[in-house]
Amino acid sequence: MSTGYRAPLREMRFVLEELLGAGSLGAHPLLADYSDELARSVLEQAARFAETVLEPLNRPGDTHGARWTADGVVTAPGFREAYKQFVAGGWPSLGAEPQFGGQRVPRVLVSAVGEFWGSACLAFKLGPMLTHGAVHALELCGSAAHKQQYLPRMVSGEWTGTMVLTEPQAGSDLGQVRTRAVPDGDHYRLFGQKIFITWGDHDLTANTLHMVLGRIEGAPPGVKGISLFIVPKVLVNADGSLGARNDVRCLSIEHKLGIHASPTCVLAFGEKDGALGYLVGEPGRGLEYMFLMMNSARLSVGSEGYAVGERALQRATEWARTRVQGKPPVAQRAGTAPIIHHPDVKRMLLLMKSQTEASRALTLYGALQFDLATYGTDEKVRRAAQSRGELLTPIVKGWCTEIGNEVAGLGVQVHGGMGFVEETGAAQYLRDVRITTIYEGTTGIQSNDLIGRKLGRDRGAAMGALIGDMERELHAIAATDASVDATRKAALEAVAALQSATQALLRTLASRPDAGMAVSVPYLMLCGYVTGGWLLAKSAAIAAAKPDGPDREFYAAKVHTARFYAAQVLPGAVALARVVEGGGMSVVETDAALI
Repeated sequence: MSTGYRAPLREMRFVLEELLGAGSLGAHPLLADYSDELARSVLEQAARFAETVLEPLNRPGDTHGARWTADGVVTAPGFREAYKQFVAGGWPSLGAEPQFGGQRVPRVLVSAVGEFWGSACLAFKLGPMLTHGAVHALELCGSAAHKQQYLPRMVSGEWTGTMVLTEPQAGSDLGQVRTRAVPDGDHYRLFGQKIFITWGDHDLTANTLHMVLGRIEGAPPGVKGISLFIVPKVLVNADGSLGARNDVRCLSIEHKLGIHASPTCVLAFGEKDGALGYLVGEPGRGLEYMFLMMNSARLSVGSEGYAVGERALQRATEWARTRVQGKPPVAQRAGTAPIIHHPDVKRMLLLMKSQTEASRALTLYGALQFDLATYGTDEKVRRAAQSRGELLTPIVKGWCTEIGNEVAGLGVQVHGGMGFVEETGAAQYLRDVRITTIYEGTTGIQSNDLIGRKLGRDRGAAMGALIGDMERELHAIAATDASVDATRKAALEAVAALQSATQALLRTLASRPDAGMAVSVPYLMLCGYVTGGWLLAKSAAIAAAKPDGPDREFYAAKVHTARFYAAQVLPGAVALARVVEGGGMSVVETDAALI
């Protein structure tokens, strides 16, 4: 019998306080109220909500799912009540601008809290995540009137928001968007159909603000002709009250592999006279504005990958501690024993644990860069942090979700045959996490962004700066512990492999961009493994310096987990570097007809 999800509060405190030193952000005047103590309080409250309100929804939500009706989508039992508690707790306002009712805290704390939601019930977490992205886009690009009209209701959680991008013929190629926007006075009338709209319709709130990509009549083809529009589900009167229902309808919801309680909608705009929409910013800059939402969502989805992995790890560990089967090859153990004592089960659990911890450290480090870009001490620090945050975004999104899938798969394997049946719950995590490698752009799209935009725009300068910092900090570790020293050396070897692979990839991109794209995913994965190894090596050094005290077992576990990662995970980085250095000619020179 499962004891339920337990938010990793001690682990989160270690990353925020000891590894990243996020409390120093409180030195900025705008964050004067922020401190490690405040972060602890927020995390403890978030943990309580995740464990007691969201976790109990996860399994029933999966089996019941959201339900389409002609009058709108009906959410799974318990979701409306949970959302009311979510709003009453003030969680939608976390990280939003105070002038609209938000609570200003660092992005790194928002990311940490989001992990708890994703672990406890990913299907629920997706709705607030998209609202947060819509709020962020409006804060940066909306007119003063639109901000005043919409943001207070969204920040409070009274209304929700969505990202409405793709269409049946377009997929990930948003340049093919056909939704028409016809000018009509101070607004537009939109006509078209959109697919894969997460939480596109539901019964949690009275209104939803759809952020819709469309093409104003007469606009040029391709991405330059795309604009962004606010399309309310229910029209808003001048006094802020709700008026008539807009010409937007949910035609159906998708039948998905997982996240069954999250309604993924097909939306029709303009079946009658056109859905009233309001232009955001300037015409033709819609994709640029949408990417503000998308990049925010990419970091969030990266955390969702390892968040579900964390839950799969907890369930697998619990199972392994209680499942008695077989005789492990240890002389002092007579008879059968829990399977956690079998070497391969222990290996799988360490693989799950080490990669989850590396993913968490990398994601929160990436979020911290955007905090430094906003609250840094000087312009040079802010520019460097912005560049690094942008560089890490596709790595966080791509690597952490791929790792989450691997970890959830291992969770099923630890359960053995019992993992393949739904009753143990292990299978749901594998089904739910699968979407994270696809959301907000597949891993291939993330890797092409990494090498084409982030690596290519400065010829590797931002990556070179990161590699330089990793080398410097690893060399600075004074390891008196032999295990920590071995971890440090393995991390340095991996950083050297990344450096060599980066130079080789830059040469390939200069001569054969297609061959570079053919190894872009191996390169992205290489970046994830190496940066994760660097952060775990730093963690091990911090932990080894604290061998005594009430947390000695926690710190000992950090050292052993990093040691395992260095010994059994990082060698794979060297192999990936060889793939990248070898180039992708074996891919590009293969005729598609031969596949």
